[in-house]
Amino acid sequence: MNGVREWLALIDRNRVRLTLFAWFLYAVWCLYDRSIHVRFLSLGDTDDNMRMMQVRALLDGQGWYDLRQYRLSPPQGFDIHWSRIVDLPLAGLILFFRLFTTDQWAERLAAGIAPLLPLGLVALAIGATARRLVGPNAWMLALPFLAGAQTLMSMYMPMRVDHHGWQLACLALTVAGLCDPRQARGGLTVGLASAVSLSIGLEMLPYCAMAGAIIALRWVWDRAEAVRLQVYALSLGGGAALGYVLFASYANRVLRCDALTPVWLSAVVVAAALLLLVARVDSRSRGVRFGLALAAGAVVAVGFALLYPQCLTRPEQVSDELARTWLNHVREAKPIYEHPSRVWLQIVSLPIIGLVGALLAAWRARRSEWAVGWAAVALFTAFACAMLLWQARAGPAAQLLAVPGAVALAWPALLRLFGKPAPVWIAGGAAVALVASGSFARVLVSYGAVQKASASTLRVNRAGARCNALPNLAKLNGYPRQIVFTHNDLGPRLIATTHHSAISGPYHRNGEAILDVHRAFRGPPERARAIMKRRGATLMLVCPDFAESTVYRARSPGGFYDRLAKGERFPWLEPMPLPKESPFRLYRIS
Repeated sequence: MNGVREWLALIDRNRVRLTLFAWFLYAVWCLYDRSIHVRFLSLGDTDDNMRMMQVRALLDGQGWYDLRQYRLSPPQGFDIHWSRIVDLPLAGLILFFRLFTTDQWAERLAAGIAPLLPLGLVALAIGATARRLVGPNAWMLALPFLAGAQTLMSMYMPMRVDHHGWQLACLALTVAGLCDPRQARGGLTVGLASAVSLSIGLEMLPYCAMAGAIIALRWVWDRAEAVRLQVYALSLGGGAALGYVLFASYANRVLRCDALTPVWLSAVVVAAALLLLVARVDSRSRGVRFGLALAAGAVVAVGFALLYPQCLTRPEQVSDELARTWLNHVREAKPIYEHPSRVWLQIVSLPIIGLVGALLAAWRARRSEWAVGWAAVALFTAFACAMLLWQARAGPAAQLLAVPGAVALAWPALLRLFGKPAPVWIAGGAAVALVASGSFARVLVSYGAVQKASASTLRVNRAGARCNALPNLAKLNGYPRQIVFTHNDLGPRLIATTHHSAISGPYHRNGEAILDVHRAFRGPPERARAIMKRRGATLMLVCPDFAESTVYRARSPGGFYDRLAKGERFPWLEPMPLPKESPFRLYRIS
């Protein structure tokens, strides 16, 4: 038994090296498993295609602070609310691989590797959290639980080059920092992780706010926590200011609500300054400290409401027509219960288990030094689960935050099995891991125990896959470069894989272009032609059964696209030849 303990202690001492080694092996496997995606530059999401275009523009000489995409809605271009932070690793990898191969293969290799980089940070952070809160060696269970979180892992697969993986890494670091017993290091970790996350985008703003509140309440309860609060405030305020100076685009220097603009920068910096001031008050009274923290929060909240009332509603600041026509119907923005059971079961199983585990662990640790850490994990997980009832896009964060709680449930059970006969230990351990990790949901779906996809869903999915495939899109390069009128969700992929320009993409700052596409396809043919000519389009490209096209037909029967899909011909549309196997229909607009 002593030999086993020494062996486990040796493993625990080398946890960072072993975690990075496990991450490296997993990354190599993912690259092998997704090699076909790398080969054909299968940037499946519109955001991934736009990120690649943003990096291409940067490497081709477009200004550091100019993030407009000039091949969408030309000639004025498309306003993108992102920052350059996530461009850096992708651009760096492309430049590196250009030393050894062609530009095209440099992009493919970079897009395959870049998403896996923040996964290493996630593994280290969640492993540290599990070790601090559950016990030594518990990080070894956290790693396979992470790997089994399918929705979360989809953010880190090769070709998933958008910013969500980096923001989730910042969230994992935030949780690890909240659980750090070293005050200065913990405060610095939370402050910098929050600042970087906000500089990338505002998706994790609620978690950043909760982290700040938890650190402030820690100081309220124990004035010895002043160092943690002071370091947090300095790193948050300074990090956010530096992030704005270095990465905020020209378009983000006005009073908008959807990015780290002067609106949110001022709120963050003022909040950080006030927290720094109150943390320097050495009062023994919890009531006084609570009053100071409450007053600081009230100043920020009231000031924000008075100065920026336009940001008290939805941050996108879109028109009612755009919200009604497009934004309210984005699939990932719908509540989890509006998705099929085969989808929501795999998303919610781990978060629910993790929430139960975190609540039980928080109760058991209520009088220990880890009470605050477990309270933070439980609060974050509960909030993420509640967010799922609003938008399914909270799924990756919910699964990430659920891992420590799930480990807290499984680890004691596995320890009790340790020492049992091998068949009992193996079978029992597999059963515990299958249930606690939420992987049982994938088994149920795989074996058809829940609702299967309908024939229409399979047809739509097949059309989307074919119309996004590089070989099919590349055939369009046989026509001279011009502006193509196509579906909103196909625009980013079209410009990333061909030399053509498009009208629109699914990005809320460009509401008129999005609405023009809907108005054209859903209205009468005469209006469609007028919009296309006004936009300078000379070609029209449609993908039959593309998900977006089914919306046109369902909401506007008898509209232009519905009539086109039924085979009606229009004198101002000239069918253009494409290979027989092409999933597209292409027309010249006369």
